[in-house]
Amino acid sequence: MTNLVTDVAETVDANPDSAAIAYDGTESSYEEFWTRAGQFARALEDRGIGEGDRVGIYLPNLPQFVTAFYGTLRAGGIVVPMNPQYKAREISHMLGDSGAKAVVALADLVPNVLEVRDDTDVEQVISVGEASSHDGATEFDDFLADDTKAVVERADDDVAVQPYTSGTTGTPKGVLLTHRNLAFTTRANADMPPGGFQTSDRLIGTLPLFHIYGMSVVMNGAMYSGGTYYPVPEWDATDVMTQLEDDEITIMFAVPAMFNDMINHPDADEYEFEALRFANSGGSSLPLKVLERFEALWGVQLNEGYGLTETSPITHANTNENRRKGSIGQPLEGVEAKIVDEQFDEMPRVEEGPIDEAATDLHEITGELVVHGPNVMKGYYGLPEANEAAFTEAEGKRWFHTGDIGYWDEDDFFYVVDREKHMIVTGGYNVYPREVEELLFEHRDIADAAVVGVPDDRRGETIKAFVVPAPDADVTPEDVKQYCLTNLAEYKHPREVEFVQTLPRTTTGKVQKFELHDENSDE
Repeated sequence: MTNLVTDVAETVDANPDSAAIAYDGTESSYEEFWTRAGQFARALEDRGIGEGDRVGIYLPNLPQFVTAFYGTLRAGGIVVPMNPQYKAREISHMLGDSGAKAVVALADLVPNVLEVRDDTDVEQVISVGEASSHDGATEFDDFLADDTKAVVERADDDVAVQPYTSGTTGTPKGVLLTHRNLAFTTRANADMPPGGFQTSDRLIGTLPLFHIYGMSVVMNGAMYSGGTYYPVPEWDATDVMTQLEDDEITIMFAVPAMFNDMINHPDADEYEFEALRFANSGGSSLPLKVLERFEALWGVQLNEGYGLTETSPITHANTNENRRKGSIGQPLEGVEAKIVDEQFDEMPRVEEGPIDEAATDLHEITGELVVHGPNVMKGYYGLPEANEAAFTEAEGKRWFHTGDIGYWDEDDFFYVVDREKHMIVTGGYNVYPREVEELLFEHRDIADAAVVGVPDDRRGETIKAFVVPAPDADVTPEDVKQYCLTNLAEYKHPREVEFVQTLPRTTTGKVQKFELHDENSDE
């Protein structure tokens, strides 16, 4: 069995008095955390929610997220993590599609759940935080049972977590990650720092727990290894840099935008991270200048890795002992990867990367990155056609198509150069233009719209909307931005809006987005 909570139970037995979670000046021991997780599991069982049932967690990084996550798994349930930036419109599909029977939500977000509850299978709403009194919701501590529930055994191939990721159409797809997927990833990631994760390690939780990177790599890594997890509900460079110093943080995983904020902090030279022994970047490409500046400032090697929600998440990584700047690293031990063409034939390797892309015919060496391994998802929930498109059976193995274009070298380092799908990666978050475009089309004063990613020094990319106003429309670019902010997560809204008379289209009506990119680059 590879039940993730069985691993954690062993950690608790070995380190009952060690600090598991440190938040807001208080610490919870492993024994205290595990008791609360057991009480949460018992409370679910008392309400008829158990093996195979789904529980949504709609929270920022808080201790209650950790409790609800492991409590749900302890009860044999399946966790559906939900972005706390999402509005009612966005969670409606996730709750309806997953069939979640319970939702743990921040008090301020409970109204969003109640707004869509009648269209879902949600039976229990658990509220966290001040002002938790909502009709139809139970306060978190009141929900917990007086006694605990033992771990429900689950098979390796049973689903443990069902995060949602957008497809090229913008429709979120439920990703079925099994206990084996997560247990493998947790163990592999815990081996990445020199000597692996230690019980003395302090891991800072800057990455959101609803995202597979923060959940699987940081939270699960800490709980598996017996280290201390420091949840950070909201990113603030000054606060986090101060915490790195004061709490003597030893391990930090983050996205490039966070590291970029740190190196550009006005007082960056005054901080000293003497305890920090390992730093890793993922979520989007890490600019070389950010890597080099971080290392020059603090003397800590910054490594880049790669992964996807569907691979739970990391497939490739650079390590302190073995890295190439500009590379996403080598496949994790036990994971296979290759670069293939449209016929699924392997592309030739370069001798050693990274290469000078400007001086190379990339078409001769690039192809799609595909992966196979115990970390690859079981499939998309209820979407047989999407599963057929996502996998290729070859050599007796099931290869997952990442949708990313890259090349590889003879030392098995991989390099990503472009994205096959029309995805925008902004600050480590994935945004598909279609979702934003559909919302824009619902605005009565917008006749036509197209959304593209444009370069951004901090986020890597940001979102720009080209809008054709309706005749006699009374709308401004700021109105459009506010409209999107009201209906979408903050990171999805266009930070630039340009009004145009027409959009460039093909004879079949498709927007020629490359022309919009070219127009933007000429500005």
